[in-house]
This record gives sequence, C-alpha cells and structure tokens, in this order.
Amino acid sequence: MNTSSKIKQNVGRPDRFLRIVVGIILLSLALLSLSGFWSGAAIVVGLILIGTGFFGICPMYRLMGISTCTIR
Repeated sequence: MNTSSKIKQNVGRPDRFLRIVVGIILLSLALLSLSGFWSGAAIVVGLILIGTGFFGICPMYRLMGISTCTIR
C-alpha cells in the first residue's frame, strides 16, 4: 500500500488512553444509570471517543490543524 494514501494519526498515546477510558466510563454510565436523552448522548459520545482513541485519528483535530501525536 502506498504510504502517501494512508491517513496519518493525529492523536498521541496519552490522549488515546484518556479517550478510551472516558469513553468506557460514559458507556458504563449510559448502561447503568442514565436514561432517555442523556443515555443516548453518552452512548454516542462514548463510542466516538473509543473509536478515535482506538484508531488514533480525530477528524475534529484534523479540521483544526491540531495533533497530539509526536511521531509523524
């Protein structure tokens, strides 16, 4: 695969870890104690945080020109 066509990571290791932990906490809250709108919102935000943490790519960071990743 051509390396120029790969999307570069823009989320660093500490940021990724924090996103995954907060995402898991939000999913747990949604499943255990929240209800209605807040449960749905926590699930959506939690899944987004886990996804961006797992893949190391944040579309919002890319739009704003931010990168917490030290390895390029």
